[in-house]
Amino acid sequence: MIRVNLLAPERRATKAAGRSFQVGQKVTVVGSLLVVLTLALVGWRYWALGQEQAALDRELANARREESRLEEILKQVQAFEAQREQLQQRLTLIEELRRGQTAPVHILDQVSRALPDMMWLTSLRQDGYDVTIEGRCMSLTALSDFVGNLEASRYFRRPVEIVDSEVVPGTRDTPDLIRFTVRGTFQMAGIETPAPAPTTKRAPARKGGTRG
Repeated sequence: MIRVNLLAPERRATKAAGRSFQVGQKVTVVGSLLVVLTLALVGWRYWALGQEQAALDRELANARREESRLEEILKQVQAFEAQREQLQQRLTLIEELRRGQTAPVHILDQVSRALPDMMWLTSLRQDGYDVTIEGRCMSLTALSDFVGNLEASRYFRRPVEIVDSEVVPGTRDTPDLIRFTVRGTFQMAGIETPAPAPTTKRAPARKGGTRG
């Protein structure tokens, strides 16, 4: 009697279906893990970019605050420079006014010192630092000495000009006189001590004398 096992194909089909189901589960699990890892990687990258963006925003804010602080300091420096320039201008103006106030005193002092004998003045006019002097003298030598003394005083800019001179005839009891007009420019630099003249070095003498 021949027996036929009809259950074997069914068992084999069941085993094959079970194996296919397990492989499908594994593929699904692996795919899910890959998806989860990908999402985690994307999330971590997004978080890292957010942190970098936040750091950049903080640095940008710090840079802007520093720029504002430097702009404020620059404004303060510019205001200080403007104030310093104004003070310098005021000091210069005060110095000029001071010199202008003392100029007439120095002019009269220097003119009186420059007067030679037998000379007297009839008029002295000042226009700024330009001075016009009129007077009388006994000789042209005295007039020349007067001009030379003014130039040598260092308070009058060279040259001091003789604008006009003429002989005024005298009478039986008075001698002839020379009427003159002198014009010069007063300079306050004469108050300052002049710098010493440069000394010239002599060449060393040759030994042995000179040859004829």
